[in-house]
Amino acid sequence: MISETQKQKPRFRLHPVAILNSQRLRRSLLDTYDKKSFYKYIIGIILLLLSIGSLFYTDKLVEELEQREEREVQLYAEGMRYVFNSPFDENFNVVFQVIQDAVNFYQIPVIYVNENNIPNPNKNIQFPANAGPAERERIIQDKLADMKLEHSPIPVDLGRGRTGNIYYSNSFLLTQLRYYPFLQLSVMLLIGYLAYLAFSSARKAEQNRVWVGLAKETAHQLGTPLSSLMAWVEYFRSDPTIDPSIAEEIEKDVIRLEMITTRFSNIGSVPTLKDEPVTEIVTNFISYLEKRVSSKVKFSVFNELADEQTALINKNLFEWVIENVCKNAVDAMGGIGEINVTLQAPPNTKEIWIDIADTGKGMSKANMNKIFNPGFSTKKRGWGLGLTLAKRIIENYHSGKLFVKSSEIGKGTTFRISLNANIIE
Repeated sequence: MISETQKQKPRFRLHPVAILNSQRLRRSLLDTYDKKSFYKYIIGIILLLLSIGSLFYTDKLVEELEQREEREVQLYAEGMRYVFNSPFDENFNVVFQVIQDAVNFYQIPVIYVNENNIPNPNKNIQFPANAGPAERERIIQDKLADMKLEHSPIPVDLGRGRTGNIYYSNSFLLTQLRYYPFLQLSVMLLIGYLAYLAFSSARKAEQNRVWVGLAKETAHQLGTPLSSLMAWVEYFRSDPTIDPSIAEEIEKDVIRLEMITTRFSNIGSVPTLKDEPVTEIVTNFISYLEKRVSSKVKFSVFNELADEQTALINKNLFEWVIENVCKNAVDAMGGIGEINVTLQAPPNTKEIWIDIADTGKGMSKANMNKIFNPGFSTKKRGWGLGLTLAKRIIENYHSGKLFVKSSEIGKGTTFRISLNANIIE
């Protein structure tokens, strides 16, 4: 018979060096994410300052060019006034031609409206090649209406109480320059966004390589001692002086380690997804997990799914996700409380929702945004990788979602796993 001392499972304690290494890894991972956020904000601030500087500088150029164009139109108006009120002067006619050439050079659209409100002549108004008199008149009236809204008219004194007006609009160059900073800002934002995507993709690829290498090396390192442990199990069974139940208990732990090794070896590989009954897998694993955590934690499963409801999942990896989320909940409750697992399929969707709610201490909004970051943990011990791995498994391998549905300080937290459901015929 096995004594009470033999029945008690030895508690595994981390070596102080292992604890120190885990804390160093957590700090390293957190520093990496903090630096990434810091650089992201720095780049954003630099782009914002460059954009603001460009807007102010361009606005100043636009203002100066607009004043210059207004002076050109005023000179044009003064020249017309002189023509209408002075005798023929060949020298001034040359000067007036120079003024008109300046207006043409800047491509300033100009329409003169006489005292009878008849628009004639005009400068720099574009007409279609085949436009007839009626079409040209319509285009002039449309342009004139726009000019009245854009600038105040410049009066032309025709003498004897008569007054005409010159209407004008900004040149095409000025219009381009006015909208240029917004185009420039859009291009800068696009370049910044593409640079961020490239930088983020490179970092994610690098992180994925680290994850895959770490996982596969862990699986490889576990392989040799597992083979040795299996040999010891067979040795214990062959020895009649050793209680057979001891070998059975050791074998259960070895099988458990083999499952963990399989999980790690699947990281980085394309896992095999099978059509599995979701309710059965979750219910069975919760029953298995309940016996291996604190007896002061009560598990409850509320199933609203049909028995035949299935989803494409990898059983080993999916159970790992459930285990990580539930163990995180047990830690949040200090080993005392309730964990309620609810399975449901919302109407008019093709999803399965698995909500895991605890009665723990909850978390702040700041921590909700960091909970899936590698190395983040509110515990003094641990690697801070469990929820990160869980999220990667659900999102990268199962095309689903894992997120914090809700959390309230002092009342608990609810995690939601969303999977793509197979349609029940």
